[in-house]
Amino acid sequence: MEASGLEARGPWEDAAVSGFAIDHRKVAPGTVFGAFKGARFNAEQFIPQAIEAGAIAVVASPEARIEGAAHVASDQPRRAFAQLAARFFEPVPEAVVAVTGTNGKTSTVEMTRQIWRMCGLSAASIGTLGVTTPDGSVSTGLTTPDIVTFLANMAGLAREGVTHVAYEASSHGLAQYRSEGPTLAAAAFTNFSRDHLDYHGTMDAYFEAKMRLFTDIAQPGSPAVIFDGGRDPVWIPQAIERASARGLDVRTVGERGKFLRLTAREATQLGQVLTVEFEGSARTVNLPLIGQYQAANALVAAGLALSTGCGAGQVFDALGRLQPVRGRLERAAITPAGAPVYVDYAHTPDALEAAIEALHGHVDDARGGRLAVVFGAGGDRDPGKRAPMGAVAARTAGRVIVTDDNPRGEDPAAIRAAILDGARGAGGAAEIVEVAGRRDAIAQAIGGAGEHDIVLVAGKGHEQGQIMGAGADMRILPFDDVEAVRECAAATGQDPGR
Repeated sequence: MEASGLEARGPWEDAAVSGFAIDHRKVAPGTVFGAFKGARFNAEQFIPQAIEAGAIAVVASPEARIEGAAHVASDQPRRAFAQLAARFFEPVPEAVVAVTGTNGKTSTVEMTRQIWRMCGLSAASIGTLGVTTPDGSVSTGLTTPDIVTFLANMAGLAREGVTHVAYEASSHGLAQYRSEGPTLAAAAFTNFSRDHLDYHGTMDAYFEAKMRLFTDIAQPGSPAVIFDGGRDPVWIPQAIERASARGLDVRTVGERGKFLRLTAREATQLGQVLTVEFEGSARTVNLPLIGQYQAANALVAAGLALSTGCGAGQVFDALGRLQPVRGRLERAAITPAGAPVYVDYAHTPDALEAAIEALHGHVDDARGGRLAVVFGAGGDRDPGKRAPMGAVAARTAGRVIVTDDNPRGEDPAAIRAAILDGARGAGGAAEIVEVAGRRDAIAQAIGGAGEHDIVLVAGKGHEQGQIMGAGADMRILPFDDVEAVRECAAATGQDPGR
């Protein structure tokens, strides 16, 4: 295997490569080892152990000291490693699409997979929920797994006969070159709002990470599906401009969409009726999912399916048969009083507002109904979004219960205090309550919900654990919002499956 134009110090050409690894403990004879410097961890210190285990080449910075193996030197070793690994892991599915954006990635890739499946294709998705195949789901634990796992998953799916794969391209994954490799049949951008500033630092840097999907990974001439709902006058136009400058085939969807336009949306008891225009014809879609943002995700998924060869009739028929995505406005139970309880992954101000807005149309205001929201914020993550989340909830919900999310290494009370400051300073009419234990907060919301109310439990969605502590003291306690909701409902004497 050649070094693809990279500087290689030591024997390299025609080497018998057996695999790739970024963990020295997974190195076997013939492995190419990636030694990267991170914010908290420097893998270069484990180069001797990797070579002793059989590494024949090490991809690292030019300054790294390497003896006994080829040194593939690069100022961007993560990218160099990804480029080399992509040539090793074969075959790959014939149609691969990637979705980026702040919110909606998980729902969009899962909806795309469902549409493909209903069009008769063998399809899979990779992302926060794991690897979902025609036969089941296996959790990976990361929105975008490490590059070796990602490429190995792709090759494994292809060998199993999967022809179409949709994957989430997170900002972390894009910035760390964990989404390189397969040629994309299409790329998509859902939306952009504040998140992950603890890692990226600024909104501009965060946006630049997202844009790598268009500027570096998608190939000129390939479709770029972008949601344009007309509510974002800043970032969406920039995304369209970046995609156009790259020479991508820009296909906007949404209220301002030129490829697929949403002309009307009417909420129903269990979903919504969409009127869309495609290729000059109007079509009616009975989408069995509630909320404007669910409609947005469905339209992006439809755009990807249409852009990868699916027929319009099949795609629009499939939209009417989409199944809810785990932890995304998932109705978990109905309280003894008759109030539905929904669980959602919303953990940013924008996503929380969208989830509340989605449920507002189903609250019986005429009979005194109100929406109660239970949420917190993660520790060791962007602290600047905590007060805005509190403010959004106080302005838009009728009852706000601030609790713990994943405190990690921070003081949970301090996190709650920051949220409460934002909530109490927002000037809304909501009742604001602080309940430390998440299960206790859920129980209080359920116990206080009347028959015309709705309860939203936000922040963790599909997650199966609650992260407490950091470093050597970190513990992951079993916790599932959906199970907690059902157990709390059952404890009041009502069958939660009603």
